[in-house]
Amino acid sequence: MQHCFWRRILAFIAIFFLSGSIWVMHSPNAYAYENPDLLPDTPTPVVDLAKSLTEIQEQKLVKDLDQFEADTGWKLRVLTQFDRTPGRAVINFWGLDDKSILLVADSRGGNILSFSVGDAVYNLLPRTFWIELQTRFGNLYYVREEGEDQAILTAIETVKNCLSQGGCNVVPGLPREQWILTLISSVLGGVICGFAAQPRDKGQIVAWQWALIFSPLWGILFIAFGIGPVVSRTQEWLPLVRNIIGFLVGALVAYLSPNFSRSSPSAMD
Repeated sequence: MQHCFWRRILAFIAIFFLSGSIWVMHSPNAYAYENPDLLPDTPTPVVDLAKSLTEIQEQKLVKDLDQFEADTGWKLRVLTQFDRTPGRAVINFWGLDDKSILLVADSRGGNILSFSVGDAVYNLLPRTFWIELQTRFGNLYYVREEGEDQAILTAIETVKNCLSQGGCNVVPGLPREQWILTLISSVLGGVICGFAAQPRDKGQIVAWQWALIFSPLWGILFIAFGIGPVVSRTQEWLPLVRNIIGFLVGALVAYLSPNFSRSSPSAMD
């Protein structure tokens, strides 16, 4: 179980960085060609060609998206596809414009989600938001555990909530795998700080000068990568407290490590 857990963390890292190099705002699968025959005759914000949603889920999603557009003016559309795709025909079918967001779910790729986003949306939800959204809910591990339907519904609900509150710079919520990464970063920052603060002169207790010299390194690890992702994604205090404790423990162990090495020979005697 532990081996499988760490494999999931490594896969999460790989997927995140790979997704960062992909232009997720324009889906080549969705716009490869034009086939309007696959689209329904009646207007609907959801076209579920891959049958990823149940009938009840699709009806509820259609109702929610229509109501959301009427209330806010933002046009959210969902297209699922597998062997067949309507391609560029969706642009005219839905009248996609600067205030439109199209989610395309296609299970043929490594990540089932991609997004086509209007220019006006970037004022509230930057490009990094969409990369993180795709990475968190569209990866194979999330889809395997939660299902394609939940990947689609959760991603859409996240977008709706962020638009309703005036925008998000990051995707709200802190998955366990991502918190583990922030904890590791915090502990590593503490270890570097502790090693730097080890006394080097006789009578010295803490080498503050060396700790300050190395502060850009351990500060980035602890503050930017350990604390920043937590406070920007959740208001829960427990992950933050754990990361701070992890930093302090790492710093203390590294600071006291010379005492451990000096005491070990005497203990053997």
